[in-house]
Amino acid sequence: MLKNKIELLSPAGDFEKLKFALNYGADAVYLGGQNFSLRANSTNFNEDELKIAIDYVHERGKKIYFTANIFAHNNDIDELKNYLPSLKNVDAIIISDPGIFLLVKEILPHVDIHVSTQANITNYKAAQFWIELGAKRIILARELSFDEIKKIHQMNPQVELEAFVHGAMCISYSGRCLLSNFLSGRDANHGDCAQACRWKYSLVEQNRPNEFWSIEENQNGTFILNSKDLCMINYLDKIFDCGVTSLKIEGRMKSIYYVAAVTKIYREAIDDYFNDKNIYHAKKEYYLEELEKVSHRHYSNGFYFGRQPNEIYQSSSYIKSYDFVGIIKDFDTKTSFATIEQRNKIQVGDELEVLSKTKNFSFKVTQMYDENNEEIFSAAYAQQIIKIKLPYAVEKMDLLRKKKLPAEN
Repeated sequence: MLKNKIELLSPAGDFEKLKFALNYGADAVYLGGQNFSLRANSTNFNEDELKIAIDYVHERGKKIYFTANIFAHNNDIDELKNYLPSLKNVDAIIISDPGIFLLVKEILPHVDIHVSTQANITNYKAAQFWIELGAKRIILARELSFDEIKKIHQMNPQVELEAFVHGAMCISYSGRCLLSNFLSGRDANHGDCAQACRWKYSLVEQNRPNEFWSIEENQNGTFILNSKDLCMINYLDKIFDCGVTSLKIEGRMKSIYYVAAVTKIYREAIDDYFNDKNIYHAKKEYYLEELEKVSHRHYSNGFYFGRQPNEIYQSSSYIKSYDFVGIIKDFDTKTSFATIEQRNKIQVGDELEVLSKTKNFSFKVTQMYDENNEEIFSAAYAQQIIKIKLPYAVEKMDLLRKKKLPAEN
């Protein structure tokens, strides 16, 4: 399998995240508009922003996929008829609803259609159904094993397969959970999930309505519905062997730091594998250490190895060992001072790490100035512009992070 047949697909919850995804190695991005997408709490793109985003992506030789993967009601179909023409220049539209599928075929027959993971395709005949309708790509259900994916590919070798490799998992088949709607009135399938699976629950017996019994699990509480995060960085070779051609990172509502850091490591791992498989296998511990530096729940391999006991359920709290503290906006090669848009508290004496798309390095903050060139010793206000002296050159869009003290984790 050739390197250029493997696509790294990253989330773009807004234009800033889109830029960082591409800068750190994504071959394609997926994003949503302000309707018809399953991430209502992501900033998303209005029509004017979408036009700019399409041009930005295509100018860099990359691809852009638009998510319209709700299960539509009648009023959604009527709105879509007017909205779809604005998507004429995207590379593909991600769809789960058969009605929207037909509508796109009618209005935008030249645009590729990718069938969303929301369609819950778990067998080769379901894939065949969508292929015969004209689907270019199947985005596989998260609930599949390596063997099941391989079978789908063997029976349908003509279609592209996309698989999630990193990010949050849903306790239900994707998009089919009713807890959010029932308990909070927020419709998960219309992008407004309250993540009710992360809440704490107690057991109540019918004849004792005011007595709440804890379902003992661990010292942090009971989270019997809560999913671990998916991380397949150490098994990319097995995914390639199944015939998958696009690796998808979940996280349109995550930070630019998350998007950049995760994209960077998967880009590096893919390139290492196709340059020298031995290098890929030798660096697995390093890849995982880097992915531990982004905010995440405990990692799991999902369903790739079949249904594993205790692989999915854990505390709902995030593991956050590093703080994202700044974005490099400029670097003066004469003075070695970097101009930084600060995102979290930085002070003189801090040990910071530069996250670069090439090579990371650590340094101690020895000098710091505000935007008026007044020396300061602490910067605590988000998005303040500051200047810091660095020991090595950096580039625009490099990021700064700071390791949290044990008491802060």
